[in-house]
Amino acid sequence: MNSVLLEPRARTAAPHPDLHRRLHAILGDEGLVQDAQAQSPYLSDWLGKWHGRASLVARPADTAQTAAVMRACHETHTPVVTQGGNTGMSGGATPDASGAQVILNTGRMNRIRVVDPLNNTLVAEAGVLLAQVRQAAQDANRFFPLSLGSEGSCTIGGNLATNAGGIAALRYGNMRELALGLEVVLPDGRIWNGLRGLRKDNSGFDLRQIMIGSEGTLGVITAAVLKLLPRPRSTATAWVGADRLGSLVKLLAALRERCGERLAAFEMMSEASLSLVLAHVPGTRAPLAGRHGFHALVELSDTCASGLDAQLEEVLGDALQAGLVSGVALSAAHAQTRDFWNLRDGISQAQVRAGWAIKHDISLPISAVADFVPRADEALRRLAPDVRIVNFGHLGDGNLHYNVLLPPDTPSAARDGRLVEFNRVVHDLVDQYEGSISAEHGVGQLRRDELRRYKPAVEYELMMRIKQALDPNHLMNPGKIF
Repeated sequence: MNSVLLEPRARTAAPHPDLHRRLHAILGDEGLVQDAQAQSPYLSDWLGKWHGRASLVARPADTAQTAAVMRACHETHTPVVTQGGNTGMSGGATPDASGAQVILNTGRMNRIRVVDPLNNTLVAEAGVLLAQVRQAAQDANRFFPLSLGSEGSCTIGGNLATNAGGIAALRYGNMRELALGLEVVLPDGRIWNGLRGLRKDNSGFDLRQIMIGSEGTLGVITAAVLKLLPRPRSTATAWVGADRLGSLVKLLAALRERCGERLAAFEMMSEASLSLVLAHVPGTRAPLAGRHGFHALVELSDTCASGLDAQLEEVLGDALQAGLVSGVALSAAHAQTRDFWNLRDGISQAQVRAGWAIKHDISLPISAVADFVPRADEALRRLAPDVRIVNFGHLGDGNLHYNVLLPPDTPSAARDGRLVEFNRVVHDLVDQYEGSISAEHGVGQLRRDELRRYKPAVEYELMMRIKQALDPNHLMNPGKIF
């Protein structure tokens, strides 16, 4: 197979002279953002790491308008950046600095079209907030399990574009497992209606899975059939401390063995991560006395009304007696459970207040995690003995947010140098363990150049061939992934 390179046509900062008129005719004043000040919220990511310019911001209200916008951009050879809630971590929804790109924001496509409790499905448009989907499921006595700290602002389209994971992926999987069908507007404006709420459909290639996780580089996801589940009627939550990360990995295995599908979350925080939250997030307090090398937030859930507390207490009691864990706090009330989760959810806020984080969203075989972490710690400290490592994540599915915190007054040139240096150390080691450098945040701009280094050559080429087939003019979110 010969190498395939995407060669988009040259762009200029000036948009096509006919584009403004055509988009205004499609969208009207309400759907077109032209004023520079009004465009400002769309031009940078929420972390403030990426900034760009756009010729126009288009906000279609439905799939037909989205298709018309894409046809106009296709015919004028105008590149398009698709944007949802703009809560991404990798710069995937931010335009470049050329001013030649149009931002297509899906926020006005915010209807829940259908809720089908008998089929356990819900059809939501791309701009619907994750929190709204979860509430609509609850109103129908059902449960949508994707749970993210940004659920009040992130959108279903963005969740699908990045294959979002979150705290419940251990039990329910990422968005790939939670979406049964999609509606997508292709780069040339054609509409693919794949909104089928089927559990079995073996009638050819699964185009849905190609679109999920493609970060807007293949088309615009406008709606999805989402999978609903029975509502959990009981939960049991505990905070656990352990001296070694390997002990938590063994505890995870024991909980899976004895609790099965009831194990809904197993979140890990290092002692350094917990200390950071306690220092920078008001109202938080340590769940356990003393210091523990690592902590885990464990939650069981079930559709049965009782029995979980006793089961969790039994498993953790055995682990404590065996010396596997060094401390256990079982939640006795909803308020205590909320306090536990506030500690876990407060890490991002604490990092922003404490310094400048070099983020690593990595995925490893669970069996390799306890070996990887001390090796990575040692390698980084050889480069910078006083480095602060903020290690936390979804241990239940092998996804670590292995971050390195730099002081807030670190000069930008020094930050850039450390970024390259630390990324190489961490990602080379991830590659040795056959892991992934992007688990749930996407590639975007952040990991674009590194992707080519770590993806097998044949796999990368196959991705490029799919991109070339669907978007031969490279109009969809250029500069992201590829």
